[in-house]
Amino acid sequence: MAGSVALRMSHVYKKFRRGEYHDSLRDLLPALARRFVGRSSTGELRDEEFWALRDVSFEVRRGEAVAVIGHNGAGKSTMLKHLTGLIKPTRGSIEVSGRLSALIEVGAGFHHDLTGRENIYLNGVILGMSRAEIRSKFDEIVEFSGLKDFIDTPVKRYSSGMFAKLGFSVAAHMEPDILIVDEVLSVGDFMFRAKGLEKMRSVARSGATVVFVSHDIKSVVDLCERSLMLKNGVLIEDGPTSDVVRTYMQQARVGVPNETVPDVRIESVVVRAPDGERLDYESGETTDIEVDVAGVGGAVRVACILQVFNEHLWEVFNTSSERLGRPSADIGPGEHRIYRFRLDLNLAPGTYHVCVILYRYDIAKVYHRVQPAATLVITSRFDSGGVVQLNPKLVEA
Repeated sequence: MAGSVALRMSHVYKKFRRGEYHDSLRDLLPALARRFVGRSSTGELRDEEFWALRDVSFEVRRGEAVAVIGHNGAGKSTMLKHLTGLIKPTRGSIEVSGRLSALIEVGAGFHHDLTGRENIYLNGVILGMSRAEIRSKFDEIVEFSGLKDFIDTPVKRYSSGMFAKLGFSVAAHMEPDILIVDEVLSVGDFMFRAKGLEKMRSVARSGATVVFVSHDIKSVVDLCERSLMLKNGVLIEDGPTSDVVRTYMQQARVGVPNETVPDVRIESVVVRAPDGERLDYESGETTDIEVDVAGVGGAVRVACILQVFNEHLWEVFNTSSERLGRPSADIGPGEHRIYRFRLDLNLAPGTYHVCVILYRYDIAKVYHRVQPAATLVITSRFDSGGVVQLNPKLVEA
C-alpha cells in the first residue's frame, strides 16, 4: 500500500567485541573465565566491547528514496546489514515489509569459479527470484550490465567495477519492494554510475523503497529528498537532504591556524543564492560566498583567499580579495570584516568544496584556513562531465 511503512528500526543497539590476542595459556584462561562466568547483560559493555549502533530509531515509507550518510566508521554498513537480516541487534526491533533486494558488498553472493551467466542465476536465487523469473529477465540484466562480451568468463577474472555492474544489475531487476545499495556504485565508471542512479530513480517511481548509502554527495542530492546521518553509531539527524548534507559538511570542516590561537579567524562562511541559503545550484547560476572574519589578537595585511575543489580534491579555481583589487587589511582585536565573493557557477555537474584562507602575502603567512568551508552541488540540463560547463549543443550529426 502506497505510503505504508516499508522499514522500521526501533531503539536498535548493536555491540561488537574487539579482537583479542592471547600469546599464553595464562592470558587465555582468565579471558575465557570473564566471557563465560562474568557475562554482561545486553545493556552493559565489557572492556573489549563497543557500541556499533546506539538507540537507532527511524522508519521509511513505501516509495521513499532515503540516503544514509556519515563518515567512515559511523555505523552505516552495520545498520544496513541489520535491515537485510545479515546480523541481529543486541537490543531493539526491526521490521521489514516486502521483498527486499540488497547490494551491500562488491561480489557478495558470487562464486568466483563460476561464470557471469552462472552467477546471475546463483545471485538471483539468493535474492529470492525463481529460475523462470531470472530466465525472463536474463537478457535485460546482461544488457544493463554492459558485460555481454564477458558473461561466459569466470568472475574471478572480473575487475571490482565489473563485479559492481553485474551485482547491481541483478539486484535492481528483481522488481523489489525495497532496494538497498551500499556505496558499490562508486567503483563503477561514470556512465554506469549515471545509469545506476537512473535505475534507482525508476525503482522509486514504481512505488518501491530505496535506501542508498554513499559518500558521493551529488548522487545523494540527485536521488534522495530525505537523508539520515549517523555518527559513532548514533542517528544524529533525519530530515531534508539539503539540511543533513549541510550538517555533514560542517562536521568535516578542518580549521588550520598558524598558532594555537590564531591572530585572526574565519567565523563563518555562508553561500547565498538570490533566494536564500542553499547548496544545490543549476550550472551557470550566480551565488555569493560571504566570509565573516574576526580579529582575535589582531593581524595586519590580511587577505582572504577563496579556493574551489572538485570531489577528488583537485583545485579548479582560486582567487583572493587582494588579487581582485581590494588592498590587504589590518584587523584589530574584536573587529569584524565581511568578504563577499560573487561567482558565476559555470561548472560541470558534480560536488565542489570551498576552502577559505586568511593569508599575508608579503611573508607568506597563513593566519587561518577552513576546508571545506562550504559545499556546492551543481546540476545541469546537459549530460556532461569534466570541470567547466561549456553549454554544449549538437548542431549536426
